Amino acid sequence: MKKLLLVLGLAAVSAACARTEGYSAEDTATKKQLLAQNGGAPAVAVPASAPATAGPSVPEETEIEYRDVTLPAGTVLPLTLRTSVGSDISDPEDPVRATLRAPVKVSGIQALPAGTVVTGHVTNAQRSGRVKGRAQIAFRFTRVDLPGAGGVTNIRTGTVARTAPATKKRDAATIGGGAVGGAIVGGIVGGGDGAAKGAAIGGAGGTGVVLATRGKEVRMAAGTPVSVKLTRPLTVRVPVR
Repeated sequence: MKKLLLVLGLAAVSAACARTEGYSAEDTATKKQLLAQNGGAPAVAVPASAPATAGPSVPEETEIEYRDVTLPAGTVLPLTLRTSVGSDISDPEDPVRATLRAPVKVSGIQALPAGTVVTGHVTNAQRSGRVKGRAQIAFRFTRVDLPGAGGVTNIRTGTVARTAPATKKRDAATIGGGAVGGAIVGGIVGGGDGAAKGAAIGGAGGTGVVLATRGKEVRMAAGTPVSVKLTRPLTVRVPVR
């Protein structure tokens, strides 16, 4: 009997506590059941009317339209050298690099922007000779790095060539000046007996200096502006604006 009264008393106290917290005994039992189903974690009630949280909006990708633009043969490419070349520092097939210093347009449409990279190679590099033979350097471009996803494509341009100035007057003055000096230089250039006679007349002085000295070399430093023409058409794809 005492045990029964004790159990009833505990049940009454539990019910009173539940009412104090705003829950009925039935609600308390339901809460305990939910806690057991969630592994002891409290269940969070979400109102049925709560709006779903919208994620960040993703803009739709806009397709870029392209059109083909053709640069005709004869189009001038204004370039700035990015590689130094010279008759005494370069060899045939050495690479040459340059960039457009201004955009190239066709009918008002920009086909190649400023800064576009073009590459090529040295075609001739000849040092100056002693008395005979002037220094030369020559190169041309064969590829262009198209902007965007255009990639690299082949081109064909004219050759850029430079020749060192002649030194015949300087040589004549070194040997002896005037008609005699000119005749001696001519003899040296002609070779054979002429060279021997020229050396004999000049002695070991001016003639020997000329024979031992090379003429002027020709160099083009990085940053030198050059212009070349396309020798065949070039078609590029440009975005439609």
